[in-house]
Amino acid sequence: MTMSDPQDLSDQIPARSSPLRWLLLIPFIATLWVPFYNSKSPELAGFPFFYWYQLLWVPLSALIIFIVYRAER
Repeated sequence: MTMSDPQDLSDQIPARSSPLRWLLLIPFIATLWVPFYNSKSPELAGFPFFYWYQLLWVPLSALIIFIVYRAER
């Protein structure tokens, strides 16, 4: 294994300023603001809103990450 020229590595590293990366903040903010979803109603299949709201963000977060990944690839 040989040491590469640092300039060669910069050609392989993607730009980190893509506007699509701002989408990654949506799940973070949506689950960080606890007073928004700190309630029992509405219930969904017997689960209080507090729980199903957070569980809903698991697949939504994965979907957002997938979209950003595919767009930058």
